Amino acid sequence: MIAAVIPNLTKTNAEQVTQELVKELRRLGIHVCMDAALYSSFPYRDIEFFEDFLGMIAACDIVIAVGGDGTIIHAAKHAALADKPILGVNAGRIGFVAGLEPNQLHRLHQLLDGTYKVERRLMLEASLKSEQYQNVYYALNEGVISRGSQSRILDFQVSYNDNNLCHYRADGLIVATPTGSTAYSLSAGGPVIEPAMRCLLLTPICPHSLMTRSVVFGEDTTLHINAVPNGQSEIFLTLDGETTIPVTGDECVRFQKSARSVSLIDLKYQTFYEVVNEKLSERRA
Repeated sequence: MIAAVIPNLTKTNAEQVTQELVKELRRLGIHVCMDAALYSSFPYRDIEFFEDFLGMIAACDIVIAVGGDGTIIHAAKHAALADKPILGVNAGRIGFVAGLEPNQLHRLHQLLDGTYKVERRLMLEASLKSEQYQNVYYALNEGVISRGSQSRILDFQVSYNDNNLCHYRADGLIVATPTGSTAYSLSAGGPVIEPAMRCLLLTPICPHSLMTRSVVFGEDTTLHINAVPNGQSEIFLTLDGETTIPVTGDECVRFQKSARSVSLIDLKYQTFYEVVNEKLSERRA
């Protein structure tokens, strides 16, 4: 087995966790690949270092990301495009999508034993009418259309499968996957949705309304959102908090389920609601 290890060493304790992870993988006889930029931190002769990140993903059997949810999600999208499963090792604050905690590295033998779960997570894709919907932007959690920091409230016209849904006045709109329902959408008042469900979730951000609520759509729904600026308002499309694209006035953004999906490896064998209760309890502490 070949494992591509992708750590975020800016996280506290991430380097120590990665050192312990690599040590255990080597003990199990799992061949480790890493980015060449990490050689000085992990100068082991039996680790294969790649100059080409995508080449490393293509060469491995499994991707292991060490960090917080952002790190794992970033790596997961690359893994999904190469049809590789991914294991997230939590070295961040929450770790909703992590399949292993730092004190559980002794469970890595399950990768060889085959005693682990693989969860297929729905991915979202967004595209712009001005680009003839040719450029596709992927998200595991959510796509957000929002105003700039100095902008006024925005007007949104939303349609589903070419049918008019409604008009919103809000700071922004979140289109989330079930995985993303516990992320930004949750903070904006959206519901928690089990990751196994196949659907899309629309949640407004600070809507100027007494009645506006989140809306859940079937997985095959295509959403078209037109954002209309007020005055000189800036509008942005942001995917998973890491990719931001400026959106021009009267632009149409299309959201739909991606043909790709993320295969998340779980070695903890916790139910989804056990994870939610544990992680949200940690945030209250």
